[in-house]
Amino acid sequence: MTKLCIFDLDGTLINSLADLSCAMNYALSQHGCNTHETEKYRFMVGSGILVLIDRAVGEREDITPEIKKQIHSDFNKYYTEHCLDFTRPYEGIPEMLDTLSANGILFAVNSNKPDDFAKLIVNSLFPDIKFAEIWGKRDSCERKPSPDGINGILSELGISKDEVVYIGDSDVDVLTAKNAGVSFCGVSWGFRPTEELISAGAEFIADTPAGILHFIGL
Repeated sequence: MTKLCIFDLDGTLINSLADLSCAMNYALSQHGCNTHETEKYRFMVGSGILVLIDRAVGEREDITPEIKKQIHSDFNKYYTEHCLDFTRPYEGIPEMLDTLSANGILFAVNSNKPDDFAKLIVNSLFPDIKFAEIWGKRDSCERKPSPDGINGILSELGISKDEVVYIGDSDVDVLTAKNAGVSFCGVSWGFRPTEELISAGAEFIADTPAGILHFIGL
């Protein structure tokens, strides 16, 4: 029986692509780097901010580690002020979370987004919905696909792995669930194509938030 659903955040619960792309394009422009169309960021995000910077900068050898630190700082400054300009929950997500709560099923977030941003965004967009845990990227944990975040959440809540479903939109999420030894449910509305999920080993992909409820037997 499922007692806990752990969700990826960006591309799963929320559509944050526009704000992420605006923040990174701002930071890149401050250092003479080429910016990118929003849609191209679908394949850059998901593995944490440092990887995003590397992917956005590309192969430019003149962008030193020190400049990348400055890009990181500029991204954080802009994103702190603008992370909720366009970011919204996907349609049906609040209702799905309410159904989980009504059935006594806990839910949590495990994201590669920095922990302070993850908490700010979740608490702002879901002010009346109680998440059992919100885990963004923390210094004490390796980023996904490491199972550190899932293991930490389970330890905090005292729930066993056979009582958990992990839900996400990318191959990173599939691998995170595999590495943690928990069940996985993919979603088709996120940043990555369903083919990526299938290639990574996803056996079930929900096309709507209601499909997640179906997967866990509600």
